[in-house]
Amino acid sequence: MDDLTRDAESLLAKTPLSDGVDRRGFLKTALGTGFAAATLPVMAQNVIKTDTAGLTAGTIQINVNGQNVPVYRAQPEGKTNLPVVLVISEIFGVHEYIADVARRFAKQGYLALAPDLFIRQGDPTKAASIADLQRDIIAKTPDAQVFTDLDAVVDWAKVNGGNGDKIAITGFCWGGRITWMYAAHNPSIKAGVAWYGRLKGDLSANFPRHPIDVAGTLTVPVLGLYGAKDSGIPLETVEMMKAGLAKGPNKSTFVIYPNSGHAFHADYRPSYNEADAKDGWGRALAWFKQNGVV
Repeated sequence: MDDLTRDAESLLAKTPLSDGVDRRGFLKTALGTGFAAATLPVMAQNVIKTDTAGLTAGTIQINVNGQNVPVYRAQPEGKTNLPVVLVISEIFGVHEYIADVARRFAKQGYLALAPDLFIRQGDPTKAASIADLQRDIIAKTPDAQVFTDLDAVVDWAKVNGGNGDKIAITGFCWGGRITWMYAAHNPSIKAGVAWYGRLKGDLSANFPRHPIDVAGTLTVPVLGLYGAKDSGIPLETVEMMKAGLAKGPNKSTFVIYPNSGHAFHADYRPSYNEADAKDGWGRALAWFKQNGVV
C-alpha cells in the first residue's frame, strides 16, 4: 500500500487553492468530479479540448469472460487497417482527459482505445477518499486481470479496423507502469511510451513483478518520459531500470525533464508543464513512427 500512497500523493500536487481546506474534504470533493479527480479546481485555462470532427468516437463495450469492459474508442471516420494505440489511464480512471488523449491520437490516424480497467473493482470517481480508492479499487486490480482485459482489447481491434501488426501502448502514472508490464506480457506490441510510471515497488499476489523485474527480458522498445522533480519516483529507480534494460537486447530509453514533477502531461492539473508535455507528445509520436507503428 505504501507504493499506492506514493503514487496518489505525487498526483495530488499541493496548490494555493488547497491551503486551508481539510485534506479529506479536499480529496473527497476532487474525486467526486470525475474529470477533476486529482485536483481542485480544474485548471481550465490549460485544458486541451480535442473535437470529434472527422472521427468516430465514444464508448464501446468489449466482453471479457462474461464482463462487459467499457472502452473509449476514437478513430478516423470510415478508415480501416489503422495503427492501434492502447491508452492506459491514471489511477483515476477513464475520465475526460484520457478520452481527449485518445482523440488526439485519432487525429493522428490511430485507432485509440482507452479501456476501463477498474470496472470489476469499482468507479474511482466515486471513492470517498484516496485511502478508499487505494484499498478498494487499485490494490484489488491484479496485473493478471489487466493483461487479460488488454489482450481482449487487442483482439477486438484486430477485427474492427485495426492493424494487428501495428499495435502500441501508452499510459500515465498507474498506466505508465502498466505500459512497461503489458509490453513484457505481450511481445507483439510494436512500441510503448510510459509517462512517469512507477518502476520498482513492493511485491504481492496482485503485483508479482514490477518493471524493474522484467527489464532484462523485455523485447518491446519503450520510451520512458519522467520528471526529475517527481517525488514518487526517485531517479535512482530510473537508473536501476536502465541498468536492467542494458542486460538485454532492448532498445528502450528515457527522457528526464529537469523542470517537471509527476503528471506533467495532465493539462487539467497544476502539475501540468506545457513545454515538457508538448515535447513528450512529439517524442511519443516520433517513437511510434521510428518503431514501425505507423
